[in-house]
Amino acid sequence: MTPRQTPTPVDLSGQVAVVTGAAQGLGLAMATELATGGGRVVLADVQLAKAEAAAADLVAQGLEARSVELDVTDSKAVERVFSAVVEQEGRFDILVNNAGVGQRLDRISDLPDAEWDRVLAATLTGSFYCGRAAAAIMEQQESGAIVNISSINGQNPAALAGAYNVAKAGVITLTRTMALELAAYGVRVNAVCPGPVYTEFNRSVMRQRSESLGISEEEMVERVRGAVPLGRWGEPEDIARMVAWLASPAAGWMTGEVVRVSGGLEGVSAAPPKRTRTSEAT
Repeated sequence: MTPRQTPTPVDLSGQVAVVTGAAQGLGLAMATELATGGGRVVLADVQLAKAEAAAADLVAQGLEARSVELDVTDSKAVERVFSAVVEQEGRFDILVNNAGVGQRLDRISDLPDAEWDRVLAATLTGSFYCGRAAAAIMEQQESGAIVNISSINGQNPAALAGAYNVAKAGVITLTRTMALELAAYGVRVNAVCPGPVYTEFNRSVMRQRSESLGISEEEMVERVRGAVPLGRWGEPEDIARMVAWLASPAAGWMTGEVVRVSGGLEGVSAAPPKRTRTSEAT
């Protein structure tokens, strides 16, 4: 991994931002970048203790941040939390729709109902709930920016991740639809498609993929690195800087865009090998 680079400066002074799934990983990097740019940031996460610790760390750095517990799969909870943000802060300028879950890797023919439902609920339906609630507020303000976090999987699906691929592709379509519907109110909606970033999320994916291929996790990590044209895995800050820029006035004439931040990697589409199946129904 490379050390953190100097962030691209953005001016978010006085703006109120909510980042979902902000307790760790990419979400925390995004919240940090927005706060560094002068925003007042609410770290919303179902993992409240982690979110509280992360917000406290940002405050200790002289930044404006606080935490709130939020399960994005609960539409009523989303509405309550977002209404409370407006009540406490007086406005709601930026939503970063980052919360979601990964998928246990499996072929579509073996994918259980419960796993499909779990991934779609947190990753796509949760983005819809949060986007809908934010849109209602931002329409009244006639201003605001929403950045939805998709994935390169949403553009170029990877084998064994069908539910995740579909959820992230849905986030792209949700983004473009909302951009059209909110344009008349001056509200911008864009999406970012991260490539491979070595967070805990991708560590789990690498473990599963290495097991499916019968190679070590280190070999799998190196395979991915070698496939990236810029020659390295991404850092959380690589994604966070693009999110902050899209949320800022610097991107004031951008809406409905889907921006891939992946070191040039377009996707991983290798097909799994043929397997021997038993006659027993699956």
